[in-house]
Amino acid sequence: MGTMTIDGRKVTFTDEKNVLSVIRNAGIDIPTLCYHSELSTFGACRLCTVEDDRGKTFASCSEEPRDGMVIFTNTGKLRKYRKLIIELLLAAHCRDCLTCEKSGDCNLQTLAKRFGVMEVRFENYKERRPLDFSSPSIVRDPNKCILCGNCVRVCEELQGIGALGFAHRGSDAMVMPAFDREIATTDCVNCGQCRIFCPTGAISIRHNRGEVWEALSDPDTRVVAQVAPAVRVAVGDAFGLPKGRSVMGKIVNVLHRMGFDEVYDTTFGADLTIMEESAEFLERVQSGEKLPLLTSCCPAWVKFVGEHYPEFEENVSTCRSPQGMLSAVVKEYFRDPANSGGKKTVMVSIMPCTAKKMEANRPNSYTKGEKDTDFVLTTTELIDMIKTTGIDFAELEPESSDIPFGFGSGGGVIFGVTGGVTEAVIRRLAPDHAKETFQEIAECGVRQEGFIREFSIPYNGTEIRICVVSGLANARTVMEQVKSGEKEYHLIEIMACRRGCIMGGGQPRLAGKRTKAARTAGIYRADSVSVIKKCDENPMVASLYEGFLKGKEHELLHNHSFCAK
Repeated sequence: MGTMTIDGRKVTFTDEKNVLSVIRNAGIDIPTLCYHSELSTFGACRLCTVEDDRGKTFASCSEEPRDGMVIFTNTGKLRKYRKLIIELLLAAHCRDCLTCEKSGDCNLQTLAKRFGVMEVRFENYKERRPLDFSSPSIVRDPNKCILCGNCVRVCEELQGIGALGFAHRGSDAMVMPAFDREIATTDCVNCGQCRIFCPTGAISIRHNRGEVWEALSDPDTRVVAQVAPAVRVAVGDAFGLPKGRSVMGKIVNVLHRMGFDEVYDTTFGADLTIMEESAEFLERVQSGEKLPLLTSCCPAWVKFVGEHYPEFEENVSTCRSPQGMLSAVVKEYFRDPANSGGKKTVMVSIMPCTAKKMEANRPNSYTKGEKDTDFVLTTTELIDMIKTTGIDFAELEPESSDIPFGFGSGGGVIFGVTGGVTEAVIRRLAPDHAKETFQEIAECGVRQEGFIREFSIPYNGTEIRICVVSGLANARTVMEQVKSGEKEYHLIEIMACRRGCIMGGGQPRLAGKRTKAARTAGIYRADSVSVIKKCDENPMVASLYEGFLKGKEHELLHNHSFCAK
């Protein structure tokens, strides 16, 4: 423990890695554009510069705290310096803020207002470059890049992909894929984490709002929505509701008011996934073949394994994701003239994930030549659409999802957090439905801290070895260990985004430590109040298997061939 003086106040510190963290812990919001606690320190923007008692200035993000330091954070020199930095950034920046996808959610815009930058004194001499629309998930606008390097570091350090990097030097420096290729031609897995960490509009979601509004306006089209578990604990943030609160009932209400004919819960699709995946898992354990079983719910992970570990393609579960299963089932249900009412059916999936847009376009996401999921909206797009309507979301009364596909188990809800798929599988394998059993499962290691969780459970005389991983860089570590024979598992669950879908690339940005914890708690809270905990307890699932799904399970619920993109 040490002590430093910040703006005349004594402040203690312990294991903070830099002066910036000490200052922020003291309740002072030092501005930054390139700093993020989960990434390596880059020190590019210099906005976090502070001054010591000898008049020396330095970047607080790259300075280790020392006992006895005297720091000033808001001197006249520093205010002038920070304002000049913002002016210079804006001078080389596309300033069409009124039409920018991130207007109102842009760190640079916020800081310009905070420091009173009302005009830009310098002319922009930078050549305007074309936008990259090649990806189904994100849009790159190099004209809005401020060279903070966040996207480069998150892609390399957290995801282990390295699809983006710096090119050229000095005033010609740019962030781009190697050889300035289109992003879709790289190893990009569409996870959208670069967009989460980007402070400006240089990387944004490729939205489908216009197409969905158009479908909603067509009286001859039945528009059906499915809502993923992680969406319900993130939407409320944008409307002043407590962080992490499940607002599924309000989402159903607002979607109905927006014109959606049916609103279903993706937890129903998750229940179908566990029914099929647990059966597939047991079959592989008994035969001893194609182990470890690799989960297939995350499309970014599926693309990653297909490109980097093709020798493990047969280990990937043949099960479609909950999105894929539910969309296929819904489309099949409305193919029946008795259910269709003569209308065309458009399936809209509302997801926390940008990679789901890629998944919807994969060849194995088509059934009988028809696309199962017509459009994917991210949580952020849904929030924008709600704001467009002018409806007071916070005051809406909750409504229940529609029948027959609007009812899922608690096991389906926890798909929203890392470890949720595995926990739901273990629940399915459990011989009873006792509360004590579910508590034991929750404490078996599946909910432990960390991005790589290893544990084992006994099952019919076999010790089942399990690994739960989030973040693709961590996935690479685990897969290398499996490939070399250093580690052996029966089941590996992998989510591309650290902490799982609650932190997906389509979720609202600027989620700090408390928000992440609140979303996780919100998912588990929704599970705790669910009457049904296991997929096989869901009466609607049982009815589906006994009814029109009979004989169609393989066609509608499984991928018939491996397809990564």
